[in-house]
Amino acid sequence: MPSSAPSPRFAGASSAPDVPRRGLAGWLAGAALVAAVALVYLNCLHAPFIFDDFPAIVRNESLRGGLSWDMLRPPPEAAGATARPVVNATLALNYNMGGLAVEGYHLVNMVLHALTTLTLWGVLRRSLQTRSLGAGLSAETVAFAVSALWAVHPLLTESVVCVVQRNEELVALFYLLMLYCLIRSATTANRWPRTVWTVTAVAACALGMGSKEVMVTAPLAALLYDRTFLAGNFRGALRTRRTLYAGLALTWGLLAWLVLNNAQRAGTVGFGLGVSSWDYLLTQCRALTIYLKLAVWPHPLVVDYGAPVAHHFNEVWWQGLTILALLGVTLWALVRRPAIGFVGACFFLLLAPSSSIVPLTTQTIAEHRMYLPLAAVVLLAVLCLRALPVRVAGAVCLGLGVVLANGTVHRNAVFQNEERLWTETLAIQPGNARLHATLGGYYLRHQRWTEAADAYRAALDLQPAYADAHSDLASALLHLNRPQQALVHYAAAHQLKPTDPDIAYNFANALAGVGRGTEAIELYRTALHSRPMFTAAQNNLGDALMQMGRLPEAIATFNAALKHDPAQPGPQNNLGLALLRSGRAQEALAHFAAAVQLRPDSASVHHNYALALAATGKITAAIAEEDAALRLAPDYAAAQAHRAQLLFKPIERR
Repeated sequence: MPSSAPSPRFAGASSAPDVPRRGLAGWLAGAALVAAVALVYLNCLHAPFIFDDFPAIVRNESLRGGLSWDMLRPPPEAAGATARPVVNATLALNYNMGGLAVEGYHLVNMVLHALTTLTLWGVLRRSLQTRSLGAGLSAETVAFAVSALWAVHPLLTESVVCVVQRNEELVALFYLLMLYCLIRSATTANRWPRTVWTVTAVAACALGMGSKEVMVTAPLAALLYDRTFLAGNFRGALRTRRTLYAGLALTWGLLAWLVLNNAQRAGTVGFGLGVSSWDYLLTQCRALTIYLKLAVWPHPLVVDYGAPVAHHFNEVWWQGLTILALLGVTLWALVRRPAIGFVGACFFLLLAPSSSIVPLTTQTIAEHRMYLPLAAVVLLAVLCLRALPVRVAGAVCLGLGVVLANGTVHRNAVFQNEERLWTETLAIQPGNARLHATLGGYYLRHQRWTEAADAYRAALDLQPAYADAHSDLASALLHLNRPQQALVHYAAAHQLKPTDPDIAYNFANALAGVGRGTEAIELYRTALHSRPMFTAAQNNLGDALMQMGRLPEAIATFNAALKHDPAQPGPQNNLGLALLRSGRAQEALAHFAAAVQLRPDSASVHHNYALALAATGKITAAIAEEDAALRLAPDYAAAQAHRAQLLFKPIERR
């Protein structure tokens, strides 16, 4: 690739590069890329939610509010969706169309991956046309080969199959779309279309800022691209397209607002969290060499590396020297071989937000961060193949595509079986406490209590101060009928994370179960202080107050829960009970009726409704509700006794 600046015909907005029109061959190439994505990812449609999918989707209350502004306000504990309103909005759309059915989420991820592949292809084919490649594979062929190899590479499976990692797909799509719109804006002669492309570039950048913090480098990448492929120098780029760059710079304000309003992303990102900037930078030397190795040889792939940290340069000396050498070569190339330098610079720019000095304490190494940076590595590899004869280079690309696609299909099969995924990952990373706890979570959800307890104990052996493992072990012990042991672990978890609403809530439930209502009430209030819209905690707090005879407080608590979410059967039923016990049976009827409508399959709700109906003299209706309860639970002793009692009462006249 020549080192000279682009010829003058690419420098201005009024001139256009010689990009072939998209005839039949172009449409067939695009269809082939989409088909490749569909074929390699078709077997992931039924893969279960894993890892960060649970806080980001299953437990994310902001997805339940329908198509409202709430979907742009993900809670702090929503993991990969926190501070990323665009990501959360797409998850909310998924939820409103199909609830928690995984197929819809995976289908959207596949579509996003296909769109990103097509956008990458568009950027490459237009960029390569600005350079004379000489003999060998044509620019069109190189663009197609790079896009296809990138699309089917196994290293991308985590980003596509783990649903919440669509944040990587979205930010990559908007990053590439911004570059594509920049190219079209710079190479379109007519003013109106050029303005449309400029506005679209800024909009894409803004959407990227709302998808993931990696987008912070996008305006810099755009300017560097302009200097390299369009204007020939930075001054010319800024002078010719000052409006575009002003708009791109403004999007930094949106990102700053999102970051400032979600400080440290629930204690997972930032300074002062136990990992120094220097130690994190050393760790990233190891991370980047792992990523580069996996780009060349994608095995073994690891979903969770834990949070390993390097503390001394001698732990990562050769990795550090390797990265420094690559940085040096990139800087040299930016001056002497600008196009090659741009590709290398993109690799480092894309990884800089997550692999520099700002610690991401819960995941110091993560393969999904290589989603878009992998394209730079693949492009350089394919350009190297141009030294071979055309047929040989084409055959090598085809062979690599088949091998990589096969690897992706096999990797997706692992994601289909969650137990297999975690056990295989543990075989690679046996010292990762979080992996043991994650496997324990799988056993817990499948009611394999003993195996769950063993997995959590293994996690605590490796990391005794692991609060979530203590809490989840306590849950397993409760199911094994060991309440006193469970309380010990709940207490340990609460001591380690005293403001965690889930730990406080579960601890409170366990205390209420052994009759320690006063302590349970305080813990429910702790949970609600951290998460005011925690409906389950409000409901159980009201129940604890009711059990202790504090009926006015219980009624107020149930009303607060229903104010947040009136479609919850638990608070409706319990408010009815509290009103009934307060002698307000007529008021209780409406809440029991609502509870029956929400939970027609609950025998106890029908029985409670019957009690209120009987208390207001509606004997026939009460008998009908007890009949409904007994159809659902024929051995329900309380319903049997109450029905028998009602048969001896005079039936009201209508």
